[in-house]
Amino acid sequence: MKVFLIAGEASGDRLGAALMAGLKSLDNMEFQGVGGPLMQAEGMQSLFPMDELSVMGLAEILPKYMHLRRRLHQTAEAVLAAQPDVLITIDSPDFCLRVARLVRAKSAVRTVHYVAPSVWAWRAGRARKMAGVIDHVLALLPFEPPYMEAAGMECDFVGHPVVSEPQATPEEIERFRARHGIDGPLWMVLPGSRRGEVSWLGDRFSDVVRRVLAARPDLSLVLPTTETVAPLVREMVADWPVRPLILSPEGMDAESYKAEKRAAFGAADWALAASGTVSLELAAARTPMVIAYDLKPLSRFIISRMLRVDTLTLVNLVSETRVIPEFIGKACRPELIAPAMLGVMDNPSPQLAAMDLTMDRLGRGGEAPGLRAARAVLARMKAATG
Repeated sequence: MKVFLIAGEASGDRLGAALMAGLKSLDNMEFQGVGGPLMQAEGMQSLFPMDELSVMGLAEILPKYMHLRRRLHQTAEAVLAAQPDVLITIDSPDFCLRVARLVRAKSAVRTVHYVAPSVWAWRAGRARKMAGVIDHVLALLPFEPPYMEAAGMECDFVGHPVVSEPQATPEEIERFRARHGIDGPLWMVLPGSRRGEVSWLGDRFSDVVRRVLAARPDLSLVLPTTETVAPLVREMVADWPVRPLILSPEGMDAESYKAEKRAAFGAADWALAASGTVSLELAAARTPMVIAYDLKPLSRFIISRMLRVDTLTLVNLVSETRVIPEFIGKACRPELIAPAMLGVMDNPSPQLAAMDLTMDRLGRGGEAPGLRAARAVLARMKAATG
């Protein structure tokens, strides 16, 4: 079976790799497409570096528009040349769904999109537009299938990959603390996984750090980051009053870094994080958090007028609570974030029940999401062909 997959960022690479592993366990597979190191490790040679697609925000895309457009057409042409049994696009809807549209104009190839666009949050019309080019959606969140089905697509909730990721053991946490000389409370700071995010949020996160450390000078700090973002993070923390531990995959093999990062999430007592799926990673580790995020003014102006929900934090949404403090857009101000962070440090317990409920609703204890997704893809393909 020939499968063409497209992922545009690190989270999609993880999803794609797990799906590929699931597909290989069920049938003989041949993979082509665009993906990162994890998908390449599962047997794909990427058409071009996946990082070229990792652009966030309307204003941020504009300077790279022509290059992205060339990659868009290159990818669509590669799909048409490959003539796969199925095209699976993974998240990154602004790129992936355009590829699917170009392909569908010239081919009847079956199309699957992994990660339902957040039409429940903003741009509700996307579901209807998707239905013209996508046959089947794999949803990460349990409340998403009705939105996709109402627009005319098949949809399966397959669980979120965070529930199948291993968590640090008490022994691993103890060794992590000993290895890095951490003997007191540990605060994790996560200013984003993209260069644009760190550049835009860095000054505000740094201001929050100074304000919190003025009240809590006993804190140690840890910042997990990516290889591409690590240089920016080092610049960001250069004048912090406490020297943080920066965890970067530079010079480490992938498994060693994953273990180190897992231990850091387990060891952290609290976290300040940019909005995104990292809130679920923190919830899985039972690390109480505050979420903060902002976009550049043009992107913020446009998106703020499209929002349909009062929270963007997935733990709040899945648990149907609002216990995770979040500071989004104009509210992303250090003078607001720092007191909330100190409040969570003083009383973290209200978040724990919501975190546990979130993990249960996302499929904790069931079959691995990558395998569930693979079964759903094959089952729907079989039903479609009669």
